[in-house]
Order: sequence, then C-alpha cells, then structure tokens
Amino acid sequence: MVESTESESRKLLGRLREAMAGDNPGQARLDKITHLIGDSIGTEVCSVYLFRDDDTLELCASEGLNVESVHQTRMRIGEGLVGRVAKFGKVINTPDAPNAKGFRYMPETGEERFSSFLGVPIQRLGEMLGVLVVQSKDAREFSSDAVYALEVVAMVIAEMTELGAFVGEGAALSPLHQQPVLLSGTAAQEGAAEGHVWLHEPRVLVTNPIADDPEREQVRLGEAVEQLRMGVDKMLEISQNGDKEQLEVLEAYRMFANSKGWMRRMEEDIARGLSAEAAVEKEQSQARARLSQAQDAYLRERLSDLDDLSNRLLRILTGQGAETGAELPEDPILVARNIGPAELLEYGRNLKGIVLEEGSVGSHAAIVARALAIPLVVNAKRISTEALNGDHIMVDGEQGVVHLRPDDTVVGAFRDKIAMLAQAQQRYASIRDKPAVTLDGQKIDLVMNAGLMADLPSLENSGAEGVGLFRTELQFLVRNQMPRRSELVALYKRVLDAAHGKRVVFRTLDIGSDKVLPYMKPNDEPNPALGWRAIRVGLDKPGIMRMQLQALMRAADGRPLTVMFPFVAQADEYRAARDEVTKTLERERILGHALPESLEIGAMLETPSLAFAPQKFFDDVGFISVGGNDLKQFFFAADRENERVRKRYDSLNVSFLSLIEQIVERCAISGTPLSFCGEDAGRPIEAVCLAAMGMHTLSMRPASIGPVKSLLMRVNLADLRRVIFASRHRGDQSVRGAVMRYLREV
Repeated sequence: MVESTESESRKLLGRLREAMAGDNPGQARLDKITHLIGDSIGTEVCSVYLFRDDDTLELCASEGLNVESVHQTRMRIGEGLVGRVAKFGKVINTPDAPNAKGFRYMPETGEERFSSFLGVPIQRLGEMLGVLVVQSKDAREFSSDAVYALEVVAMVIAEMTELGAFVGEGAALSPLHQQPVLLSGTAAQEGAAEGHVWLHEPRVLVTNPIADDPEREQVRLGEAVEQLRMGVDKMLEISQNGDKEQLEVLEAYRMFANSKGWMRRMEEDIARGLSAEAAVEKEQSQARARLSQAQDAYLRERLSDLDDLSNRLLRILTGQGAETGAELPEDPILVARNIGPAELLEYGRNLKGIVLEEGSVGSHAAIVARALAIPLVVNAKRISTEALNGDHIMVDGEQGVVHLRPDDTVVGAFRDKIAMLAQAQQRYASIRDKPAVTLDGQKIDLVMNAGLMADLPSLENSGAEGVGLFRTELQFLVRNQMPRRSELVALYKRVLDAAHGKRVVFRTLDIGSDKVLPYMKPNDEPNPALGWRAIRVGLDKPGIMRMQLQALMRAADGRPLTVMFPFVAQADEYRAARDEVTKTLERERILGHALPESLEIGAMLETPSLAFAPQKFFDDVGFISVGGNDLKQFFFAADRENERVRKRYDSLNVSFLSLIEQIVERCAISGTPLSFCGEDAGRPIEAVCLAAMGMHTLSMRPASIGPVKSLLMRVNLADLRRVIFASRHRGDQSVRGAVMRYLREV
C-alpha cells in the first residue's frame, strides 16, 4: 500500500516537473500544476495562494473555483482557513470547512459547494510563501497519505518559487529577491552606509527538487549523513577540553545527526519523489515551523543548532561551500544571521556596514563593530534569506533601518543624508585641533573610547585629547584560548606608543554578563547583568588580574600608567583591587622590571550603590569614570538589551541628572578627577547637559567628538544649567523639551 502511494507521489512529481519545463510563463505553469494536483489526488478543487505583501495572500491559480476570482480574491494573514494556515504554518484538514474555526466565506470563488478542506503551508526555511489547498464536495477528512503528498508538492512549489518559476504580472507573482524591501531592526552602531551585500554564509540553492532515481538519492543521503556524523564526532573529540556550552551545542548536533526519526522522514520524502537535497530542506522547514512556536525556550534555542546541521548536510550534498567564487565587492555590507567577534575582525575595516538577523546591542559583534566604527543594525528579520550577494543595500545605523534593493527615491534621499553627514564631518575637521571651550569660557576635555589597535589612528584624526577608555577584553573575546602575558605586553606597548604621550585609561578585564569568554565555563546565571562579572571575576580569579596588571606595568616600561577597575559596587572591592596593584608593583620591583613613572588607579561608577559610598572612598580613589550605559539601566531598572523598555527612559530625566549632580558634588569635595563614559557622552544634546551638570571630561567614540565639540563651542553652560534647574523646579519629568527650546535659540 505504501509502495503504491509512493509510486503515485513520484508520478505526480514527475508530471509536475514536465509542467514546469520549457518556456511557459509563470501563470500557465501554476494553472497546469493546480490541474495536475487536483487530478492526481482526486479532488474537485486545487488552489495556490501566494503572498503579494507581508500581510496579504492572493489566489493566484485554481482548478475548480470560479475563474474570475483568480487574482481578485485576497485575504489578510490569519483571515479564513487559508489565512490561518499561513499565520500558524500548520496543516488544516477538516471535513466540514464552513463550520471550522476561522472559516470565512468568499462568495466570488463559488466555494460554498465544497465541504472538505485541506490546506498546507508553502514555506522555505521559515519563510512563508503561500498556501496550497485542495477541496472536495463530499464531507471527508483527507488521509495522512494525501496530507503527506500535498506537503511534498508544497515543498517543490516553494523551491520553484524561490527559483523564479512562477513569475508573472501582479505583486503576488513578482520575482523574489528583486523588489525593494524595507527592514526594521535595532540600531547597534551609529552611522550610515551604502554598498552591496556580502553574505557571510551564502544560502544553499536546491536546483533539483525532483529526483528520477530514488535509490540513488537514498545512497547519496546516507553517504552525506555519515560524512556529517563523522565531522560532528571529530569536532566533539577536538573540543573535549572546551567549555561546557560549546560541548552542549556539539552534543545537540550529534543528537540530531543520529536521530532515526530525522533520517526516516527524509528517506520517506525521497521515496515519494524528492531529491536528497529537497528532502533535507523539507524537513528543515517543517522542523523550523515546529520549534519556532515551541513554548520551551530550550527547544527554541535548538532551532539554530538544527539549522546549522541541516546547512552542513546541504553543503555536503550540493558541494556549495562557503567559497562560492564570488568576489568581495569594493563596498561590502556584511549580511549574516549572526557572527562571532573573531570572524568579524577578519573582515576588519573593509566593511562599510553590517546587518545581522539576530544579535543584540551588547553582543560581541556589536562591541567589535563599535570599535571599528562600522554602522550596525541587528534583529533585521529575514535579511539573511531575502538578500542575495551583490544586492544594492543601504544601512541606517542611527534609525535601525535597512533598505534592500532601494528604489531611486530612497537612494536619492539616503545619499543626501550621507552627503550631509560628510559635510558635517568636514566642518568638524576645521575645529579638530581647537579646544572645546564654551561661550562662558569652560574647557571640556573630550577623549575617546578604544579597544583595538585599529582605533588608535583616530586619536590623531578625531582631535581626541587622549583615550578615556581602552577596553582590554576584546583581545580575550576574539580568541579560543587565554592570551599569553607576552602577547598582552606587546599589545599594550603598541597602544602606549601610538598614543604619543597622551593619557590612556586601561580598563581591566570586563567580562561576564553579555561578554562571556569562549574558553571560560559559563555560569548559566538567571540575570547575568547583575551576576558574576567584571571586578567580581577579577577578585575571585586573582591570577587573571595579576597577569593583566603585570602586562600593563611591563608595557608602560617607565612611562605613566592609568588603570581603571570596572563595575565597582562598593568601596571594599576597589580597595581589594588596589591592593592587588600594590602587590604586583612590588613583585615587578623585586624582579627588576622598570616600574611606571606614575600610576593612577581609578574605578568605574556603574552602580547606584557606589554613588552613595562613604566620602572616604571618594577621598581614596584616584579618579572616577561614570559608566553611563550600565548606570542608566540599573537606575531605571530597564535592561538596555530589551527594546520594550530601554527607550522608555530618557537620559535627561531629572532624577538621573540629579544623581549625576550628586556624583559631581561628591567628587568636587574630595578633589577627585571625574569623567563620563558611555553612549550619552557622544550624543551632542546629552553631552552639553552633562557638561552643564559639571562633567568636564567626556569619553566617546571618535566619530562623536566633532559633533559634540561643535555644540559645546556654541553654548553657555551657565545659561544651560539655569534652564535645566528651572525645568526641574517646574516638576518636569525630563528637561529635554526645555533644553531643545534653548538650543534652538543659540
């Protein structure tokens, strides 16, 4: 019985291939396909609905419904039974369609005569393309064989749609990957860039969804799966001493690769007429649909494991490796589902922009993108399946918007924006070597953030007066093992050499939270931002701290050295860290190494608790740098990775500015040098307000120094301070409105 069904399925797929051969237009192919399917399955109706836009399905071909309804009947996603199949990606099989949940009567189709309904999604790798429907007059539930056969056919239709087999007139039959697309994501690094797509992992194309010889396809699949299993076993063997998280991922790979159910389903698909590649992709698409809607977070996380494993298997079968022969364009915009920091650094400054389908504003990739000053947008859904190598693309890293294959109007407006930014940078270049002095004569020191040697040329070009924050963790994040002390010495020495005597503030290792080293055991903390991180790790693992302090002292080689400890929550943590510096200094003296000419030891104030530390702490600490990003998220109890809450709270909220004022006053009493480091330091409006509140050293990305300096030179801080205080006295929640009115008049 099964063999008979498989033979019928293969016959149908063979007839479908014949229907799609030749130079027939897309509409004619669709019409022929609906006729063939209806005839083979024995139903009065077969219809194909395709998306004309993200929210609307259109009846594009039908055998059995009124001819006039084709391209006229449309429905929103979720509307009617067809819309529900598209919304949930699940089969609907009912003998009594008019009384089924969600049914909507479409009078123009004449479907009132048909009782039974079977709808299956036409989808490819999580992308919903449409719905395939069969209907009949007699009230019957379609057999599991019929459902299976229709799913196989839907898979072929999805592949052929991807390959452009059904191109015709109208939006629903427009060619894929050719229309302009606007994608909204999350801004992770400011800037605007225009260029052409470079896919980090080019998509595997299945050009032969239907097979002539099932036995040969079974052999091909078996050999490819065996090669995959051997590869996974080898990776596991190599990684036995690796971190727990990496081993868990590889174990999940092995579980999938050895799954008998996974293999059986693919073998059944091949028996019904699919090629080995199409069988893999069909199972991948259906597993995606199942896992993406799972309530269990662990199962949803396994989706990426299954995707990666399936793609590895597809590359083995097709021979389509990462090296496709395509050449990196002159103006590459990197597009990927996600990417690690080491891989991103390999591209370096060649990239004009980066767009990721996943990721977060605090991810390793975002840290590297900021260090390289490359515009970055994350959470741009569908970008990795929608974009093709060489596509024209424009990235707005300020608004978190991506224009893929933009039309002429968008191109013109976007280029105007880029030109305006370039003109502004030229204006800022004219004040590069001038001090940032306000109209009332107050000097504001503008310094830059850095983390890579590639950043250091900006020290000269941007007009920065020094490095207010050098992130030392990047050298630990981009490698698979702990760097040697000698390597760190060489790096830190090059940093100090490149600074040419300007002050460089080295922040000690700031790991944990969203920055987990690949070779350290993860702690699976429920709230890592409030967990074991930064100075807490350093004090609990003093060997790492000592190695880094030794490297810094030896790199200084008799020059001044400035060290800052991150995430200090209470005074005792700073004192314990300072004691480690003293011990390390004494060891270096005994060993005969040159000691720093001078040594400043400071702390980052990133938790509200430290703002309320005893005054003795402010007397003792060498300097304070306010870490605005963390301080703001803890002050407002709003995770800066959470889009739902992070934009609810304004940096110019009077409560937050009052906290800043208190920190300024406490440092002034002790004569403690104070600076502000974070995204707000590089935003001109926020920067002048911080300066007005008494923050006279601001540390920011190099590209922000020009805009901030330009505005500072046009304002009177005493007047601005009065505006802020007046707004606070009125009971305003934020002073932004009052400040903007003032600035429009200067």
